[in-house]
Amino acid sequence: MNSVLFVVSAADHWTLNDGTLHPTGYWAEELVEPHRLFSEAGWDITIATPNGVVPTVDAGSLSAQAAGGEDRLAAIASYLEAISSDLNQPRSIADITVADYDVVFYPGGHGPMEDLAVDAVSGRIMTETLDSGRVLGVVCHAPAAMLAAVREDGSWPFIGYRMTGFTDEEETLGGLAPKAPWLVQSRLVELGADFVAGAAWAPHTEIDRNLYTGQNPASSGELASKILAAVAARV
Repeated sequence: MNSVLFVVSAADHWTLNDGTLHPTGYWAEELVEPHRLFSEAGWDITIATPNGVVPTVDAGSLSAQAAGGEDRLAAIASYLEAISSDLNQPRSIADITVADYDVVFYPGGHGPMEDLAVDAVSGRIMTETLDSGRVLGVVCHAPAAMLAAVREDGSWPFIGYRMTGFTDEEETLGGLAPKAPWLVQSRLVELGADFVAGAAWAPHTEIDRNLYTGQNPASSGELASKILAAVAARV
């Protein structure tokens, strides 16, 4: 049986550049859609957060507009309820051994910009996953967690990797760019990523070696499907 580790932000806010706290967490669709697809494929799923803190769903992701309609929202909310026992008892990422998993997956939301972006344990998990050849899936704002990844020589593991994530354009269209301490796309480019931006809000994924990235919530299902296909092809 294949296994996947979900590394989920434990943050319930994002500190803006004026010091105010923007309520956030993980984005529902970005956790639900990959989790559902992996579960339907029969995979064993583990959820882990910094210090084993119960993750907070971003309330903004539980609106009909964000989810893509009332029916879609109902399906997402129902799925979250169905896996609530797992979400309410996450493992601590400090107790995780990367070798125990075939895939490591990071859902987004603004939460990762608050905690995973500066979490050395998460950074180690990312680096070990990348170096092991295991699939590393990262979607939307979760590439912020790459900022905490560092090799022993101080270099950034993702230099030159083609990737995508929530774009500066999308952050601007969403209205938070002027208040953001930093933007995901800009920071990744500064560090040496080969960032590829697709059309705003449209599904867009990039694959470079064992790094699988998705641009936004709409990319979640496509990204998970490509990961499933890649793992199946290895068997």
